[in-house]
Amino acid sequence: MTQIPDRPWLRYYGAVPHSLSYPPVTLYVAVAAGAQKTPDAVAWEFFGTRSTYRELLAAIDRCAGALASLGLKPGDRLLISMPTAPAGIIAFYAANKLGVVPALIHPLSTAPEIEHYLNASGARVALTLDAFYPVFAQVQPRQPLAHIVLAKIGDYLSPLKRFGFWLTKGRKIAAIPNDARVRWWKDLMAAPQPRVMRAKAGPDDPAAILFSGGTTGLPKGIVLSSRNLIAEGMQAAAWGGMGPGDSILAILPIFHGFGLGVCVNAAFMAGGKSILVPQFSPDIVAKLLRTARPNILVGVPTLFDALSKDPSLAKADLSCLRACFSGADTLPRPVKERFEQLVASHGGKVRLLEGYGLTEAVTAIMAMPVTEYREGSIGIPFPDMDAKICRYGTTEDLPPGEEGEICVAGPAVMLGYLDDPDATAQTLKVHADGRTWLHTGDLGKRDADGFFYFTVRAKRMIKSSGFNVYPAQVEHVLYQHPLVAEACVIGVPDEAQVERVKAVVVLKDPAQETDASAQQLIDFCRERLIKWSCPREIEFRRALPKTRVGKIDFKVLVAEHVARHAERSCA
Repeated sequence: MTQIPDRPWLRYYGAVPHSLSYPPVTLYVAVAAGAQKTPDAVAWEFFGTRSTYRELLAAIDRCAGALASLGLKPGDRLLISMPTAPAGIIAFYAANKLGVVPALIHPLSTAPEIEHYLNASGARVALTLDAFYPVFAQVQPRQPLAHIVLAKIGDYLSPLKRFGFWLTKGRKIAAIPNDARVRWWKDLMAAPQPRVMRAKAGPDDPAAILFSGGTTGLPKGIVLSSRNLIAEGMQAAAWGGMGPGDSILAILPIFHGFGLGVCVNAAFMAGGKSILVPQFSPDIVAKLLRTARPNILVGVPTLFDALSKDPSLAKADLSCLRACFSGADTLPRPVKERFEQLVASHGGKVRLLEGYGLTEAVTAIMAMPVTEYREGSIGIPFPDMDAKICRYGTTEDLPPGEEGEICVAGPAVMLGYLDDPDATAQTLKVHADGRTWLHTGDLGKRDADGFFYFTVRAKRMIKSSGFNVYPAQVEHVLYQHPLVAEACVIGVPDEAQVERVKAVVVLKDPAQETDASAQQLIDFCRERLIKWSCPREIEFRRALPKTRVGKIDFKVLVAEHVARHAERSCA
């Protein structure tokens, strides 16, 4: 293939095709085609329970009938608040068959957060676990919920494992009171449902809403099409060499583009197996590495750090691993080296490679090639994805070596932000080449060979244990507390979490600067925010540093924290 001048990275693709052929269909049709091609191949595994592609498609069709019986029709929204478990995945593809758009959120979201998601999406039907019913019972969205579909972890466990789950966790789940809105997943799936026709949707129609960042205090809804999800799934599968017979550990949650797009959908696009893990635990992952023996492992740096220290892997055979990728956070070199040493000492030859992505392009859209390594690089673009560096705030291309904003284009780029044309226009811009480019808000540079390097996030966001934390959202909650006069939330370096959330607070009454007040503020946040967003530390000050225009200067606070930590380390 002739080298394209502005894509020097193509020479490093190795066996990966420079371009892929994407079927112009919906997600449901793509999965159905895969089921027809390899009906008896295993599509997913969940604590020993397995489903073939034939069984997966049948479950999707039954679920589509069940959702239709609840009144869902093309153009409606379905809120999915589930861990990485069969029910959530089946419902995701069933909604696509109906032309219904699923909005996926973290299952541990608080009541105020769920209200925001329901109001933003307009969903009148929600799917969640029975354990989370009490939170859903509290919400009062503008458009009341018509149905709350409750699944149980035990729905897809063997009788023995179902009993074991009940014994350890299930019996602690509160009984569900009489609520006319409640429908049980297992009953809906068991009831005879009329087979519904596939909606007349196309590949460019909305197929999912994932919520991600912003600096306005509340997460934005990111609207993705079937084309986006199919393209990114096929690209990720090609990059990792995943095909029929291969398996990937789905450790990352399905409300996250990484978990949904790579760990589940990429496997289905390739005819591989997704090994579903509903809750991250080093013990569970280590056990699955020993027993399920996946070929591909993707995760955040904290996962690989935990695995490299897990004593249960001391005698494990890790020769099954063929590709390992880290994303969502910067991969510290010590973590990379420890994990690679662990695998090498247990029969494997895999290298832990870094990638880069964002929800506005589903998830990962570039990574290091499996045959290449460059210190500090986030890799090169996937097939059919383009990337370049632009002068920040403009569409001006910058040459190799100069730092600017990372911009990407290609079939994985989102349709836009949910009901927010202004934010969409600020992020998706048509450049001089006539193409629409996604301005990521991340700063970086590119070398002459086309390898990209991430520098820093221009938009203010914290990455804690791989999860996005939006400081403005946390500050909004802190300002609601009667003690607080001013607050600034920052991300500070943390060995275990990469970044941890810290709040620097000015109280209305300095006499209240006590440990008890700090704990009161943390508890206040825990009642209103998901745990990843809650401050782990409160620092009291009499005043906060300001910029020349009077804004709180969070960069100064971060620098001061790092400097104090360095001084203590030296001492």
